[in-house]
Amino acid sequence: MRKVTLIQRIRYHFDSLMSKGAFPPIVLLIISTTGIVLVLATMLFYSNAIPQDSSQILGLKDKNAVNFFDAIWITILRTLDPGVISQDPVSWKFLTIIFLATISGITVISILIGIVNSSVVNKLVDLRKGKSFVVEREHTVILGWSFQIFPIITELVIANENQRNQCIAILAEKDKVEMEDEIRSKVGDTKTTKVVCRTGNPIDLHDLEIINPHESKSIIILAPETREPDSIVIKTILAITNNPHRKVAPHKYHIVAEIRDPKNVTIAEIAGKDEVQLVVFDYLISRITAQTCRQAGLSVVFTELLDFEGDEIYFQYESHLKNKTFVEVMFSYETSSVIGIRRRNGMILLKPAMNTIMEEGDKIIAISEDDDTIILSGMTEYGIDPGAIRKGPRYQQPIPEKTLILGWNRRAPLIINELDNYVWPGSKITVVADLPNVEKDLAQLCSDLVHQTVTFWNGDTTNRSVLDDLSLEQYDHIIVLSQTELADVQSTDARTLSTLLHLRDIADRIGHKFSIVSEMLDDRNRELAEITYTDDFIVSVKLDSLMLSQIAENRELKTVFELLFSAGGPALYIKPAEHFVELGRPVNFYTVMESARQQHKIAIGYKLHSNKHQAELQTLAHGIIVNPKKSNQIFFSEGDKIIVLSDEELTTG
Repeated sequence: MRKVTLIQRIRYHFDSLMSKGAFPPIVLLIISTTGIVLVLATMLFYSNAIPQDSSQILGLKDKNAVNFFDAIWITILRTLDPGVISQDPVSWKFLTIIFLATISGITVISILIGIVNSSVVNKLVDLRKGKSFVVEREHTVILGWSFQIFPIITELVIANENQRNQCIAILAEKDKVEMEDEIRSKVGDTKTTKVVCRTGNPIDLHDLEIINPHESKSIIILAPETREPDSIVIKTILAITNNPHRKVAPHKYHIVAEIRDPKNVTIAEIAGKDEVQLVVFDYLISRITAQTCRQAGLSVVFTELLDFEGDEIYFQYESHLKNKTFVEVMFSYETSSVIGIRRRNGMILLKPAMNTIMEEGDKIIAISEDDDTIILSGMTEYGIDPGAIRKGPRYQQPIPEKTLILGWNRRAPLIINELDNYVWPGSKITVVADLPNVEKDLAQLCSDLVHQTVTFWNGDTTNRSVLDDLSLEQYDHIIVLSQTELADVQSTDARTLSTLLHLRDIADRIGHKFSIVSEMLDDRNRELAEITYTDDFIVSVKLDSLMLSQIAENRELKTVFELLFSAGGPALYIKPAEHFVELGRPVNFYTVMESARQQHKIAIGYKLHSNKHQAELQTLAHGIIVNPKKSNQIFFSEGDKIIVLSDEELTTG
């Protein structure tokens, strides 16, 4: 066994002491300085080195009464102020000792400055890293970092505009200053909302405590940009729900988490139990894509309902509505569109039967500009024009549809399955992609389809000759999917843009208008894509971000959106205006609502098409307006549409 020497022990304990921060070195320095002063003062006193005729220069009152404390005082003064030595009397013994005191003082002061400087620098580095505890309460916590964090922050800022002293706290494995700089450049003014960034790992219990999740009103967990993002999300959920400092029952967390792969939903639900609301990215995008590709402009309606800028979905209690039918409730609001009821027990009834009675404790589900704009109008006369009411055809001949899918990703099978719920038997899908295993995946998928058959073409969707050979005019709908196996988002969107430009050029050349829906990962590229004049864009990441933001503000909205986006229940449709009112005749929206009610539908807005509406079209996305003021008069013309909530049918109308 190796023998430990005394020097090694001293060095070990010294290193341990030095590693404990700035305080121990300062204490050790004070002790050392005190010892040096005492030693030099002792030498000065007992060697009689202090000149007896220099009491005035040395500051002594009595030249014959030089004591030990005077020696200490002289030594301290020369240690702290080296410049005074130039005024001392010439005595080699005195000057030698005082010179040693001066050198010691310079050394001590230098070490002290170094310790203080190092401590200040370390503290600034810690502050820069963002390690201080967040003392906020009722704040929104965001765990993780990805490029979709910016639309989430933007939406939460808008949601908080009518509230004061709101806070968003972010914890991510990213430099605090870098996070703040990116948010400042991409989000801009956060108005009444303070954004606090902290650096740390969301699955580390110690780091998680910094963000104070136990006193937050909601927690948003983002899927990181890694190969296995869902595993990180699930671990983060466990870090919150199984935390030793977690909330005590009956208090629960309100966690909203993003899951990329549907197969991981079950394990995430086990980890979060009833405290987590999951947004399944692939399900959301596939369902919206399937619905939107068949109805031009529908993605704009979805975006309007999902973002906080404009009109959103709110829950509101109103005691005056007790014992009223749902029809009476619908017509009780001038600036809000009622679409459902939330029962006292939590049951969500989207588009209930028109004779459904409002009971004590029930809330309405309404589309409105804000939660404080859901106000009873008090009107009893609605100006409904019975003579203007028209009814659409009772029966439409089923028409099989042809859909072209350009590109392939993991959401493609979900989109095809979702489309199968909407199209008529005999419909066809053609898939064009140049990725391996696509044909094999399609072979497994086709056995489960009821209304469609699928054909596969191997080809590059950015190649013009491939697109020309497809005879595009035969297709009713075209879906352009992002090739998400590419690591770079911009490269992925560049391929999509290239395909869209080719499609528009072909449309102009052959004089055929296509219904095109595409995925865009970066919302900035959507603005570039507007030059293609396509009817709809599915901005995948943005829609996901909007959904996370909405559910973070109200967990019950998850059920509403699931009902809206799922086949088999109430869904949004865009129908010809002539199916509801006489064209060219001035009507208010109450008249449209009454016509829709007679057809067991709920009218929530309209889509303008005619050149007569050019002034209004310039201010509307694709001419769409959701939740219009109901008493305003409007002329509908050929090509205009009504947006309705209906239990509908497979036809497009």
